[in-house]
Amino acid sequence: MLKKILKNKLKNKLLAISLTTGLLASLSCTLPYALAQTNSAQGGVNVGEMSALRKLVPADQIEQQAAQQYLSLKRQANEQNALADQNDPQLQRLQAIARKLVPFALRWNPRAPQWQWEVTLLQSDQVNAFCMPGGKIAFYRGILDKLKMTDDEIAIVMGHEIAHALREHGRERMAKSGLVDIAGRLAGAGLSSWLGIDPRITNSVTGAGAKLAVLKFSREDETEADVVGLDIAARAGYDPRAGVILWQKMALVNKGAPPQWLSTHPAGTNRIDEIRKHLPDVLPLYAAVKKVSVGGLLPYQSNVKGLAPVS
Repeated sequence: MLKKILKNKLKNKLLAISLTTGLLASLSCTLPYALAQTNSAQGGVNVGEMSALRKLVPADQIEQQAAQQYLSLKRQANEQNALADQNDPQLQRLQAIARKLVPFALRWNPRAPQWQWEVTLLQSDQVNAFCMPGGKIAFYRGILDKLKMTDDEIAIVMGHEIAHALREHGRERMAKSGLVDIAGRLAGAGLSSWLGIDPRITNSVTGAGAKLAVLKFSREDETEADVVGLDIAARAGYDPRAGVILWQKMALVNKGAPPQWLSTHPAGTNRIDEIRKHLPDVLPLYAAVKKVSVGGLLPYQSNVKGLAPVS
């Protein structure tokens, strides 16, 4: 009987490992898939349903377009010697953080387990990062160096960018911009036509050649990405309070010319307040990973002088 129980446990463990290994083959890792699924149902944030407008743009088409743009970006960077080598310590650091985050991201989008997740580091001093639809992540070296980013802060930025992809904000934005062009063609159409939109219309939207890496999202999208990103990071064992320090650092860097990241991710005066407002939702998740009570968590310390610890 004992042998049978042990055999079943081993079988289940191998199955979980198999699922996880196939999920992120591009990152060459084995993820705590079972742990992520268990933790995902416990507490955290609630941001409601995704916008129905996104359905005007086929998900597979925008993901294919993103993959093509991402490949083109890497090819151009490689030609200019601006693509980090796979042995680069900073790229390996980013990939390690992604390996921890992605399992806790999967529950936010039913397509995410099939995405070919990938992380690229670009040799540029720009303060920038993004995640395209389909899990195509890129960081610029400038955001790591100029902000002196800790792993927790990288996780906050990466979680935020991943959240944009998971919540399909790019797909929604493309649909909204396409509505202006197709409004005339939809005029006078009945409800049945609306629910069964001509594929040629959606093709015109996806064929607009949108730059998926530099889409400007709405304030609501940005707040949602912040909140979902905090949840993902906290479940993966990264301190969500790092989000406060991150935006304080961004303000310091922003004293000169605004960083590229801020051109598509407006800071606003209430961004830190929004993060603080949601800390009670996500700190218990982080504390659970650390196996302490929320009250037992030490303040988050910045590695930059002049920034106060965050309790």
